[in-house]
Amino acid sequence: MNLENLKGIGKTTIKYLNELGIYNVEDLINYYPFRYEIIENSDITNLNDGDKVVIGGIIENIPTIIHFNRKLNKMSFHLNTGSFIANITIFNRAFLKDKLNIGCQITVIGKYDKKHNSITASDIKFGLIEETLIEPIYHSSFKISSSKISKIIKSALTNLESTKIKDYIPNNFINKYHFINKAKSIKIIHNPKTKTELNEALKRLKYEELFMYMLKISYLKKTKTQADGLNRKVSYDKVEDLIKNLPFELTVDQLKSVKDIYDDLISKNRMNRLLQGDVGSGKTIVSFIALYINYLAGYQGALMAPTEILASQHYTNFLKLFPNLNVVLLTGKLKSKEKRECKKLIESKKADIIIGTHALISEDVKYNNLGLVITDEQHRFGVAQRGNLKNKGITPDILYMSATPIPRTYALTLYGDMDISSIRTMPSGRKPVKTYVKTNKEIKDVLYMMLDQIKAHHQIYVIAPLIEESDKIDLEDVYKLEEKMKRAFGKICNVGIMHGKMTNKEKDEVMNEFKENKIQILISTTVIEVGVDVANATMIVIFDSYRFGLSALHQLRGRVGRNNLESYCILISDKETKRLEVLTKTNDGFKVSEEDFKLRGGGDIFGIRQSGDMNFKLANIKNDYDLLLRAKEDSEAFMKSEEYQSPKYAFIKKEITKATNLD
Repeated sequence: MNLENLKGIGKTTIKYLNELGIYNVEDLINYYPFRYEIIENSDITNLNDGDKVVIGGIIENIPTIIHFNRKLNKMSFHLNTGSFIANITIFNRAFLKDKLNIGCQITVIGKYDKKHNSITASDIKFGLIEETLIEPIYHSSFKISSSKISKIIKSALTNLESTKIKDYIPNNFINKYHFINKAKSIKIIHNPKTKTELNEALKRLKYEELFMYMLKISYLKKTKTQADGLNRKVSYDKVEDLIKNLPFELTVDQLKSVKDIYDDLISKNRMNRLLQGDVGSGKTIVSFIALYINYLAGYQGALMAPTEILASQHYTNFLKLFPNLNVVLLTGKLKSKEKRECKKLIESKKADIIIGTHALISEDVKYNNLGLVITDEQHRFGVAQRGNLKNKGITPDILYMSATPIPRTYALTLYGDMDISSIRTMPSGRKPVKTYVKTNKEIKDVLYMMLDQIKAHHQIYVIAPLIEESDKIDLEDVYKLEEKMKRAFGKICNVGIMHGKMTNKEKDEVMNEFKENKIQILISTTVIEVGVDVANATMIVIFDSYRFGLSALHQLRGRVGRNNLESYCILISDKETKRLEVLTKTNDGFKVSEEDFKLRGGGDIFGIRQSGDMNFKLANIKNDYDLLLRAKEDSEAFMKSEEYQSPKYAFIKKEITKATNLD
């Protein structure tokens, strides 16, 4: 049904609704309130100065109006509440004067001034509120108000046939949880009478959102894993021989992850696996072994890193372990001639392994029998970018890597369409990073700790949350910190800076100087890359650390402790020190992320909103997690049932396939 068919709204209102993403009646009724104003009569016998009040009464006199200018006016009148007569003042409501007659019953919402026995009102409602009033509040604009949107939605629901509202929950689950029907839920959510019925409607609509989300995830997993895999025949003995000859011993979790990947690669189904592990847990070597297994089967393998410096590091490390393989590095900074030669090697299959950055997904890069695609720090790439690389092969196996570990239960929902391997055990010889929370008053202690590291010929990261000074917030920035660090240490060591406004070439140059120990103190924003190894860096000092999530701080902490030396992380903050204490008690990224998840929710785990993230209208993965787990279990059961194939639920199947058509 089109908006034009609704009574009482014209072209201008439709235009304003369109600007809010509302184009038809279905959009309108699914435009849910983002919060509710709970209005209850105040206890007028126990009012204190400054209290918010909701008081009903009868108008005692004709309101008077004072106009200060064209845009500002003040209206005043007396209200008899039954217990006392209050002076009411409200601004910019002069247009209501003709309706506010003597004897008229109204309810006033505002702030109480005890000394003057007056109320400065923020709103006036006609009639008395006998019970609780629950008022829906919608995201609006200066062109169309929340109350106007509410009025339009209520009008649309009055004239809408309930049968036209699609219910996506199968009957057996509606009966199982005693849910009210979809049409009734929508009417309640837009016009609730009681808190109890509102909670019932919210629970039912949240479940439907979560059920459909998990159904799409289950469908994606099913379609991805059922795709024909590549025909690989590789003996695991060869993999074990390689592992035995490595210059270090793999941990239990690394060995299990290798076996998971091997089983995927030789199976008839296509691999779609997430390899997650803590910073420094050894995911990279597992990915190298995956590339080697793929190579033994006669296929090309590609590893894409988010930055040139990380791609170069992977390339160097891979060559050390596999000097006999033909490996090429393809990045944007290669000269034109080098790029052409590199692309020829890839197309002719003279390159067994291709390591690079976004350059790997350029249109002119033609692969020859690409069998495995690995993306490092996969959340840094958009869905389209990963898909572009994947589509260069016929049905390549996919391995995603992430150094942002999340608890397995959350991972199963956030990445429900993938199989998951987790590396929790750290390689032997690594010492836990000692973490301290310091206030700005203790900065002298921090400087002495830094001096000890400089004297020991070690290097230090210093992290600032800003690039330039801000007039609005008093925070340390890279340039101020550079000045301070040079004043403190300039005579005994070199200080460098790096931030997001620098070009990639400039950042690489600074980072390489730090890796080569030409810079001893590197002042940076959060652009220092996950996975970059500077073994001699033993301390990281993070200013205004309260501004970061715990997972982000843990990622930054992972820049040090990449050796057998004692390493330190200093969190400088005058705020939220109790929250930051979590990091002083554990170096386990999974525990840190669990705390972060509780505090911040799932969408912010990576510090960014990625395309493909959950974007629910009502549900919240943190607050409604139990409901999500139920929806996950039910959706999987439904997909395996005969009902899923029946014509009765064809519209659900159609919705799922339409929404998951990513490839």
